[in-house]
Amino acid sequence: QVQLVESGGGLVQPGGSLRLSCAASGSILHFNVMAWYRQAPGKQREMVAILNRGGATDYADSVKGRFTISRDNAKNTVYLQMNSLKPEDTAVYYCYAVASLQYWGQGTQVTVSP
Repeated sequence: QVQLVESGGGLVQPGGSLRLSCAASGSILHFNVMAWYRQAPGKQREMVAILNRGGATDYADSVKGRFTISRDNAKNTVYLQMNSLKPEDTAVYYCYAVASLQYWGQGTQVTVSP
């Protein structure tokens, strides 16, 4: 059973930065897709950033130019670098991976507030 464990969330002021990590219990090389989603209170879960096996990335329009998804295959970890954070980025951020099955992490809270 694959496990995804997120870390790196916290409280940050507007304009600040955070880096989220998603550590997988096994190799991430067999995942076709890894992604970050987020869910704010009262809102649906939305895709933030996606990275496929070939290295192609895509981002939600709201985070383009501010967030970067990357991976370290040796560490079995996917990252989300978040810069120029805004209050509307406040949400629980989830790691997601797809192989033959889909996997979700437990989420990490990001709060952007003065």
